[in-house]
Amino acid sequence: MQLSIIIPAYKEASKIQRDIAEADAFLERRRISGEIILVDDGSPDGTADTARLLQKKYPSLRVLSYERNRGKGHAIAQGVQVAKGRYILFADAGMCVPYDIALLGITMLDLDMCDIAMGSRRMRGSTLRAQPSYRRIGSKVFGLFIHAVIGIPGYISDTQCGFKLYRHDVAKMLFGEVVTDGFMFDIEIILRALKHGFRVLEFPVLWSNDADSRFDPLTGPFRLAKELLAMKIAMARSMNAEPGNLPTGFPPREQTHVT
Repeated sequence: MQLSIIIPAYKEASKIQRDIAEADAFLERRRISGEIILVDDGSPDGTADTARLLQKKYPSLRVLSYERNRGKGHAIAQGVQVAKGRYILFADAGMCVPYDIALLGITMLDLDMCDIAMGSRRMRGSTLRAQPSYRRIGSKVFGLFIHAVIGIPGYISDTQCGFKLYRHDVAKMLFGEVVTDGFMFDIEIILRALKHGFRVLEFPVLWSNDADSRFDPLTGPFRLAKELLAMKIAMARSMNAEPGNLPTGFPPREQTHVT
């Protein structure tokens, strides 16, 4: 199997069918052997049930779910655990980036240019549609912070774009180590990847703003700052923890329902 597509979802019952249909059409159109893994992050609106109703129509679709909302990082980690593809792509729900753009990342991995190919909204060649001004300003401020304070290398222009591809073994290792459940998991994954010596490169994307974003511009920045602080503490603890054990104070991984 060449590609596993992981779609993390929270309260997406009204539009998840489109995401699944587009992912399936991409695999069919490009003749890529693959699977679609929908991970419902404890949605209260029946997102998982809606997705399961589509499994007969889309045989490559697998649905993972659990009861309590844990965050995007946790959802993707659950998907990576069961992914079988040579390459693993995670794509945000809402079709912010057309799936055909993934061919750029797949080519980079095929040519052994990198171990992780990340979509970037900020590099030359990218096109952004309908992005609110507050998100543009917030993105620039956040970028300055993570480069100056967190230590993300300057050649990585966009850590948070929800469209990334990994080699199978690289994803399994990194997401097996990650302790950040929320939005800042991307930062932790990148830092761990660089620590392990994995090669990280970006590619340009065509990105359309999803007006139904789960990010709150008022409370979001404070939550992200809190997550970043928790991430730094957690990473320091995890370096001293025995393999396979989460640092003290982090909730255990709960049971995931797979269909």
